[in-house]
Amino acid sequence: MLNISHNQLNKKIDLSTYKSGKNIMNVKYYKYFNRFLLAAAIIGFIVLFLPWTQNITGQGIVTTLKPNQRPQHIQSQIPGRIEEWYVQEGDEVKKGDTILRISEVKSDYFDDKLVERTNDQIQAKSSSVTAYVGKVDALNRQISALRNEQKLKMEQTRNKLMQSRLKVKSDSIDLQAAKTNSKIAETQFNRIQTLQEEGLKAVKDVEEKRLKLQETQAKLISQENKYLVSQNEVINAQLELSRTNAVFVDKISKAQSDMFTAQSSSYDTQAQVSKLENASTNYKRRSDLLYVKAPQSGFINKVLTGGIGVTFKEGAELVGIMPTKYDLAVETFVRPIDLPLLHIGEEVRVQFDGWPAIVFSGWPNVSYGTYGAKVVAIERFISDNGKYRVLLAPDETDHEWPEAIRVGSGAKTIALLEDVPIWFELWRQINSFPPNYYQPEGSKTALKKDKK
Repeated sequence: MLNISHNQLNKKIDLSTYKSGKNIMNVKYYKYFNRFLLAAAIIGFIVLFLPWTQNITGQGIVTTLKPNQRPQHIQSQIPGRIEEWYVQEGDEVKKGDTILRISEVKSDYFDDKLVERTNDQIQAKSSSVTAYVGKVDALNRQISALRNEQKLKMEQTRNKLMQSRLKVKSDSIDLQAAKTNSKIAETQFNRIQTLQEEGLKAVKDVEEKRLKLQETQAKLISQENKYLVSQNEVINAQLELSRTNAVFVDKISKAQSDMFTAQSSSYDTQAQVSKLENASTNYKRRSDLLYVKAPQSGFINKVLTGGIGVTFKEGAELVGIMPTKYDLAVETFVRPIDLPLLHIGEEVRVQFDGWPAIVFSGWPNVSYGTYGAKVVAIERFISDNGKYRVLLAPDETDHEWPEAIRVGSGAKTIALLEDVPIWFELWRQINSFPPNYYQPEGSKTALKKDKK
């Protein structure tokens, strides 16, 4: 109370005469309190120099170490209609077990004998290919026969041309002989006629020489005609040679054209056979896809598209599965400011949700209920939550993680950094400074070698 009265009771009344006053006034509590403050100050001063492990805390979830061990949704590669389920939620399945059966919803695949009919088309087209190959072989034989015939016919025509040329030469010689005989006969006729005019020869002799002259002139004309006929035969033989060559070239060209047409048809039919074989393989593969099977051994988590008669599109998620065998890991997120402080192989303590723990983040050795882990991967790009994702694997030198942990449960992580005095850590926290940046021993050694 405020002492606003001029009547001071403490001077008029002695409180020590009362029993309660004796219990209070005569006991000197300040001595014990001073001792307590002194001991607390000494202990606090000593504590300031105790080691404190700087750390980075984060929230994460339990996941798997390898991507193929994480929960997945089984999808259908084709659209369909659910016909029958073979499993229910919680069942364990082996790799290749049938989960459900679906049916086609596209009219192109309604035919139950689609594969058989496609195989019949393949067989028919293959027979056509064989027929075209046979036709090509027959045309090759025909072309070979025509070329042989052309060769023989050309030789025959060349021989005929040679005979015609020899005949021209023979007729030319006969023509020269006929000309010579004609000159001789004309000379004899002129001489006998001169002698007859001089009276030395009879008219009869002159007539005989005139007749002989006319005969030689007739033979000359006949021989000239033969010579011209022989030359004409040479020209005809040359024409025959050219015509024969043209005829066989035309026949061979036509046969080759038919052969190329047959080859083109054969190649086109072979392409159709390949296309049908591809279609047949696709149909067989598609028929196998009517049974949705487990890609790996695991447990059925949740049916995402349930019911009978429900239709879905290709790529629709039908059911979730959790692999049977998996290696646990923890994914946690750290702030960008703390990312340079983390390195591969860094030690981390993990506290799992649902497991009791007493945690002293600065004194990991006295903590209880935490488990060891090591950094195995650090994300190179920031996540959607504005932090970087870090993947942790169990530390084999520490206690084994609890077997009852399920993938997806929560976890709190404490990344252990450098050991500093407590006074330094308090000073850092008061000033909002980040933890000390340092490099692991292995990284320091590597940097020194690089510098050298």
